[in-house]
Amino acid sequence: MAQYAVLIYERETSADLPPEVLREHERLPERIAEQGGRVVAGMALEPSGTATAIRGSLVTDGPFIETKEALAGVFVIEARDLDHALALARLTPIVSGGVEVRPLVGFHVQEES
Repeated sequence: MAQYAVLIYERETSADLPPEVLREHERLPERIAEQGGRVVAGMALEPSGTATAIRGSLVTDGPFIETKEALAGVFVIEARDLDHALALARLTPIVSGGVEVRPLVGFHVQEES
């Protein structure tokens, strides 16, 4: 199966997600598995104000660009193909933003021994 990054974008004011949305995020691996996919990893990001950006030799506090929505988290999923990945990504609970699905290149998960 191919691997895809599901990038979750939300308004920064949505950082404190309602408990029911948090529960939906916790259930996402199970819901994706029910649809024939698999969550390889998932994590939330600290607010964009905690970011440090590097552009060439310049290092600055904060994110690269000003936007209404910021990258809030990411899931790495396995899906049969892009259409399947898009269907699985639609299961992601979103408060006020959206998701972006991108194929991963050269990414392999090491099996634990």
